[in-house]
Amino acid sequence: MLISFGCPVSGAWAQPETLTTIAQRAEELGYHGLWAFQRLLVGRDQDLAPIYHSVLDPMVALTWAAAATSRIRLGVSVINLPYVSPTYLAKQAGSLDRLSGGRFDLGLGTGWSEPEFVATGSDPKPRGPRTEEYLEVLKVLFSGGEAEYAGRFYRVPPSRMAPAPAQAGGPPVLLGGTADVALRRAGRIAAGWVSSSRTSLPEIERGVRIVREAAEAAGRDPDSVRIVVRGVVQAGRRDEAIPLSGTWDQIRAGAERYAEAGATELFYEPNWDPRIGGPEADPRAAADLGAEILAALAPNG
Repeated sequence: MLISFGCPVSGAWAQPETLTTIAQRAEELGYHGLWAFQRLLVGRDQDLAPIYHSVLDPMVALTWAAAATSRIRLGVSVINLPYVSPTYLAKQAGSLDRLSGGRFDLGLGTGWSEPEFVATGSDPKPRGPRTEEYLEVLKVLFSGGEAEYAGRFYRVPPSRMAPAPAQAGGPPVLLGGTADVALRRAGRIAAGWVSSSRTSLPEIERGVRIVREAAEAAGRDPDSVRIVVRGVVQAGRRDEAIPLSGTWDQIRAGAERYAEAGATELFYEPNWDPRIGGPEADPRAAADLGAEILAALAPNG
């Protein structure tokens, strides 16, 4: 199982100097990748966790991290696809992949925040057909040749998008979601599945089984499908409901449980700790705690 880390994008530690330092140090310590997430805004009447109240744009943050590094991979978990046209996202993702030397992984979801749907003039429904068309458009635009697409939701007139991404065929696309139909879709048409912060260990085990069964039914090698787990870290405070909580040894033992469940990549997610990702936390203390977690859980020991 590959070990990655959550990028400083939320709350107090989401500062330019901290983002640079964490990205460079993660690369030095042998982490496989850095992962960011998306949150556009918080509605006045929404009761959302502090983690969501102040969030950098993930594509901009990952571009910043790319400029400070040379080897570590960069992923977003996830961009909510209804918010932006596939053509616009293809240009962004392809550019980031080109500028980073082919290090980008694109996670996509369909969203859940009603104020964000209203603010972006978007509608996630019907989720399945919309997602499948979205991936088809990305594929034709990432090809490097002339693209054309006419679907129910999206159209691309005969045209060419250049430069092409550094990775042949474009950045790998992973899908989020917890419903059975979403899990099967990830196994059938995507490079893999990426879990949410709320996904429990039993739900990971169940998701792995459904995703890989769907991949096999679609004629794909089920072992080639990636399973990326966002693992919320709670350092120093043990909570049996959070596998990655408590002492460093307890957190590492929790990581092993995800590996046994079938995860191919786990990224330690410190943004969900209010001491780090809370908007009212002290920025210096938040950065120091994030750096401590990064060093203590480094994959190379």
